[in-house]
Formats: sequence, C-alpha cells, structure tokens
Amino acid sequence: MSDLPEKTDLPYVDGFILAVPTDKLDAYKDMARRAGDIWMEHGALSYVECVGDDVPYGERTSFPRSVEASDDETVIFAWITYTSRQSRDEIMKKIFEDPRMQADMASMPFDGKRMIFGGFKSFMAL
Repeated sequence: MSDLPEKTDLPYVDGFILAVPTDKLDAYKDMARRAGDIWMEHGALSYVECVGDDVPYGERTSFPRSVEASDDETVIFAWITYTSRQSRDEIMKKIFEDPRMQADMASMPFDGKRMIFGGFKSFMAL
C-alpha cells in the first residue's frame, strides 16, 4: 500500500447486510424505495439496495452466513452515502423522527435482529 494522503472529500458510508424471506422480497423492495426517497429527502448523497445474485454460503464466512440466511431467504447488501459523519448523524436523527419511517419500521418484512450495519469513513476512491 502506498503512502498517499487520505482524501478528505470522500463520502461517509452506512453499510447494511440483511436477509429477507424470498416470498417477502417484493414487500421489502417497496419499503426500500420509500426509505430511499426519505433518506434522499433528508440529505443523503445516495441510497443503494442490491439483491444477492452470487453469494454462496461459505464454510466459515460469507454474506449469507453473516446474517444467518436460510435457504428460503435472499441476502440484501445496501449502502447510503453522506457528505460527512456529522451530516449522517443529523440525517439519521431526522430519519428516526420521520413518521413515514416509523410506520415502515413497525412492519419490516425481515428480521431486523439479524441485520448487520455500521458507519464507515471512506479513505480511497478511484
């Protein structure tokens, strides 16, 4: 790895991995579209949701294993970008106060206890 200085204009990223029952995938996609609109309305730079297409169950580690996905579940990988950690914290406060998100969170079509999420400071982009 080179000793190049870190870029300071890169986005802050929230990343998510979760398992959705395959028979509830359409309901999840509807919820994700609504959530994406809300996140963007509150100031996110981007909102991306991806459906697992080539995510084999590994012997020790894998995306499906990380969320304890069963054979009848589909792995989702998603991320949201923000201008900074401070911006993300401000937007998240608004998100959790937004009644539209509260309604969706009350009836999520997946087990939120198995969702993995976290915030990441970007250090490189090509």
